[in-house]
Amino acid sequence: MNTLIGLLVIAVGSFGQSSSYVPINKIKNWSWESFWLVQGVFAWLIFPFLGALLAVPQGSTLGALLSVDPAASWKAIGFGALWGVGGLTFGLSMRYLGVALGQSIALGTCSAFGTLIPALFFDKQDLLHGDGLILLLGVCITLVGIAVIGYAGGLRAQNMTEEQKKAAIKDFALTKGLLVALLAGVMSACFALGLSAGQPIADAAKSVGANDLFATLPTTLMVTLGGFFTNAVYCLSQNAKNKSFKDYTSNSRKIWVNNLLFCSLAGLLWYSQFFGLSVGKSFLAENAIMLAFSWSILMALNVTFSNVWGILLKEWKGVSTKTIVVLILGLLILVFSVFFPNLF
Repeated sequence: MNTLIGLLVIAVGSFGQSSSYVPINKIKNWSWESFWLVQGVFAWLIFPFLGALLAVPQGSTLGALLSVDPAASWKAIGFGALWGVGGLTFGLSMRYLGVALGQSIALGTCSAFGTLIPALFFDKQDLLHGDGLILLLGVCITLVGIAVIGYAGGLRAQNMTEEQKKAAIKDFALTKGLLVALLAGVMSACFALGLSAGQPIADAAKSVGANDLFATLPTTLMVTLGGFFTNAVYCLSQNAKNKSFKDYTSNSRKIWVNNLLFCSLAGLLWYSQFFGLSVGKSFLAENAIMLAFSWSILMALNVTFSNVWGILLKEWKGVSTKTIVVLILGLLILVFSVFFPNLF
């Protein structure tokens, strides 16, 4: 029962993340770099900070928890800065490929690297025997699902005219988008590495009475803090290059309120995936395989829900029946991958 509850919690957070790009469509008169930076303030600073406070037991402070092992905090920030490159290119993959295909490729790559590298270098697992082999097989099934969805994306590109592509995705560019999405996936996996490197922070939180549900949230804050710096540097440089600083000053109060509202909503929805992951993992603590596979589960669910949104946003409109069948097959494989480790 605890395993099912954990999966449900992670799924709710995943649905929030997959929905986080929908409010962005409501943002008006701002360039890409402007709204990406502002939503990042909420996604990577404000909400992670509020979440981290939930892990602080009475009589302690967040600063005290983070200073227990300064090396762990700095490692988490460092991996977060690398993840920030992934987060940045992740947004670009949505721009060039759309919500469905962009998230599918990026998150699939992120799933493999973010699950296997911590297992090898932090948990010292043998991926050729026992639980390690099951973990490896689960990741392989996830990648098969991603590959099938990627093939569906290729079929979509063949089936659609240039006009249809531009109507569904304004800046559609398959080759450029695939390269960006692969880079995004590899670098985004650094988030999982940051969580593993920052485990001493979570251990310290538990030792002073923090609720197990929220113990990893201070580490999450350190990772997103590093990611924010990377994204802020890039976005501000683009503001200077494109002379788009006026986005923050020249719009009416009504536009500002509208954009701030939808940026904050996007940030909250994005952060919900890691809030859900932290809470969900506490229910998986007694199931070592599912716990180790939790990152891949989150990514698989993110891909599944993002493609549902892609269908709702008509990104797959006009494609052939074969393309839809391949897409559905890929989604079913991903759903199976979520439950696969629990079969053993």
